[in-house]
Amino acid sequence: MIKSMTGFGKSVIQLPGKKITIEIKSLNSKSLDLNARIPSTYREKELVMRNRVAKSLVRGKVDFALYVESTGENTNTKVNESIVKEYMRQLGNVTNSDDTELLKMAVRLPDALKTEREEMNEDEYKSIVTTLDKALEEINVYRSDEGASLKVEFDLRIKNLQELLEKVVVMDVDRLDTVKVRLERAVADLKVELDENRFEQELVYYLEKYDITEEKVRLKNHLEYFTEALNSENSNGKKLGFISQEIGREINTIGSKSNYAPMQQLVVQMKDELEKVKEQMLNVL
Repeated sequence: MIKSMTGFGKSVIQLPGKKITIEIKSLNSKSLDLNARIPSTYREKELVMRNRVAKSLVRGKVDFALYVESTGENTNTKVNESIVKEYMRQLGNVTNSDDTELLKMAVRLPDALKTEREEMNEDEYKSIVTTLDKALEEINVYRSDEGASLKVEFDLRIKNLQELLEKVVVMDVDRLDTVKVRLERAVADLKVELDENRFEQELVYYLEKYDITEEKVRLKNHLEYFTEALNSENSNGKKLGFISQEIGREINTIGSKSNYAPMQQLVVQMKDELEKVKEQMLNVL
């Protein structure tokens, strides 16, 4: 089953004194483009978490964010009392403000507050990994749901292409006869004497150039192969993209060889259907 590269996943866990939220969102991209926002406390595990995300999502423009919200009374930020008092003393020498105003000014100055680095313990990291896995599970469900919608669209477009190909097959029965009559009429209008045998040979040569039997067979096979790949267990957008290119190549060749306005109109419709496939293909994992 195909998956979309678009998705969103979120998971929250409450730990003693803090709430941790993990959000992951992804959009389409030719390869994996992973942007991670992780607090410095957890940077030592950033590479491990990035690899976990990359292995799960494979491809896409991915934003991975880990947010920490303090919910307890403890805080890592402390007032640097000695420095604040020294600031107040110096400020008192240059202004007649009271202690409250001096304090307001002092706490805004450099080093008035100090943040103690918090160390992450192993139990906390295990809880974060569990939260990350839940967020990844959620985004993959989202991607699968989007992929199911894309599959419905692809099934419709491939069905339309197969129906148009059937019309081309039916039309091709009379097309070469029409082209042959047109060539004979054009020669007759020249009003010149021709060697009948040579004319027949040249006519066969030109009709062979207009023959699209191989293109019809290959196009039919490519459409069937596309459907087969679409229904496979793995999502492979690049493979489907390559098949789409082959489908387009056969449609273009039929158009250039047809030399027949009604068939060229069918080719235009086929190109329109294929373009809709290619537009949606950009979002397939």
